Amino acid sequence: MAQRRHSWPEGHWDWPIHVSHKHGLRCGEMIYFGGQVDLDPQGNVCNPDNLTAQTETAMEYIRRILVDLDADLADLVKLICFYVHTEDADADRLLAAVSSALGDAPGPVISLIPLPALAYEHMVVEIEGVAMRAEDGSRIPRVIANASDCQTLPAPLSHSLRCGEMVFVGGQTALQADGTIANAGDLVGQSRALMDRIGRLLTDLGAGFNDAVKINRYYVAGGTAQQWEGAALACASYFDEPGPAATGIPIPFLYRDGLMASLEVTAMLRPDGTSAPREHVWPEGHWDWPVHLPYKHGIKCGKMIYIGGQVSMDPKGVIIDPGQLVTQTRTSVANIATILKGFGAVLDNVVKVTAYYSGSASADVLHDNLSVRSASFTEPGPASTGIPMPCLAYEAMEIEIEVIAMID
Repeated sequence: MAQRRHSWPEGHWDWPIHVSHKHGLRCGEMIYFGGQVDLDPQGNVCNPDNLTAQTETAMEYIRRILVDLDADLADLVKLICFYVHTEDADADRLLAAVSSALGDAPGPVISLIPLPALAYEHMVVEIEGVAMRAEDGSRIPRVIANASDCQTLPAPLSHSLRCGEMVFVGGQTALQADGTIANAGDLVGQSRALMDRIGRLLTDLGAGFNDAVKINRYYVAGGTAQQWEGAALACASYFDEPGPAATGIPIPFLYRDGLMASLEVTAMLRPDGTSAPREHVWPEGHWDWPVHLPYKHGIKCGKMIYIGGQVSMDPKGVIIDPGQLVTQTRTSVANIATILKGFGAVLDNVVKVTAYYSGSASADVLHDNLSVRSASFTEPGPASTGIPMPCLAYEAMEIEIEVIAMID
């Protein structure tokens, strides 16, 4: 197993129940941290409903984790901000608070995912992400690319960034630089336009769609297959088969009326900039989508393994144990273990877990699936994020879990 270090800074916040997960994990030059929130060491929410104050605290917790792992905020390459949306100005407040915590180094990319609630009542922001620092302690050179036809981000945030072998494209939406929305209300039209823009950003950084290892789609819909199929097929048409690992999550809204999708992509290249060889896994008898898509359940590129959102479904796309969160969680984790086995890896190779589960601001609902996920790993376990969703892609689907693993 690749050598790794874990981080739990002294006095850091904690969950109300004991889990195997740690706040941060470093493996080689890659540093992952789970969703950081404004809780105290006893698991109580601080600064209730105060977006700016909670964001400032979360960024301070991120700084402490990075310092504990011999890095700092200038090494950040990617942030994902899940937050409770009450008005359009929330997105601007969140961006301002995040950017003010960062220095002048170019990057990171960022995705904003507005939601009606987070895991605990009065918690209004949760921030997870990735940083990179060379094993000898030196900075890894980075290059950024920004798109002129979309929302301008406050410095030093970027639309896309290349650092070493990794290429990150942050959450792209149809909000344009002049404040208007392209293809307002049109999920399929926006999906195509965003994929075109992502293609340009990848090209600017020397990559292409066939270098993608992971795509995440957050789309405005209500949790039925009919609502996601058209946009899913539109995005999938940009990839040759075998395509990247994929996760698709419906959300009730984005941060402006008329926005219908936020798309993010991770790609990998060789150090010399040429395309990197990869392997994929699709275990026999594994679940499948009801329409054909080029995505694969697992992609291995170099030492990185990306596994798309795993769910409790059968090969015909029928939900197993409908409405049962705990049993679906066990099935999703078992599916992850099966995919990892195809690469010669195990669950303890996982460095980052993100779980999207059906629920609201309820500690009980979080703890029901968190305890199952936590028990799947040997302590000290991976960094972890758990996000409640009003619904998932299919009716009676209760949880979707994606992971990143690293192997020698």
